[in-house]
Order: sequence, then C-alpha cells, then structure tokens
Amino acid sequence: MTGSVWPTGTLEERVRVAIDEVRPAVRMDGGDVELLRVEGDVVVVRLSGACHGCPMASSTLADFVGERVKLYAPEISRVVAE
Repeated sequence: MTGSVWPTGTLEERVRVAIDEVRPAVRMDGGDVELLRVEGDVVVVRLSGACHGCPMASSTLADFVGERVKLYAPEISRVVAE
C-alpha cells in the first residue's frame, strides 16, 4: 500500500508497537496490558487493573490485543496472559 506506515524492526519491537496502540483503549476501561516477553511465536502479556480477573479479559486479549499484535507481527500464533 503506497503511503502506509507499518511498524518495522524486530519481532519484539513490532509487538510493543501493537500493544502500545491498544493500551489507551484498555486503560479507558480501567485496565492495562503489558508485554512480558515473546517466546517463539507466542506473546506473553500481563493484564492488570480492571482486566485482572474480569470475565471479558479472554475476549479482550484474543479479539482486541491479539488481532492488533497479529496485524503487525503475523508470525505470532497466539497471545496469552500470565
């Protein structure tokens, strides 16, 4: 796509960009998401605040955070919370 700006850099850098982009929306709901590590094709995050223990946390993780991470780092197979 001409004129598009996609994150470049290492896998971890691209994952960080994706998480930084969704973080404001997660914070608006009283939660937070933090990258802990990238293990091969798996991203491990920590959900905190209102997200910790929330019944919607798995949906937020898969549908919101995971989709953005996979957009910028398609080699990632899944995002899990620790």
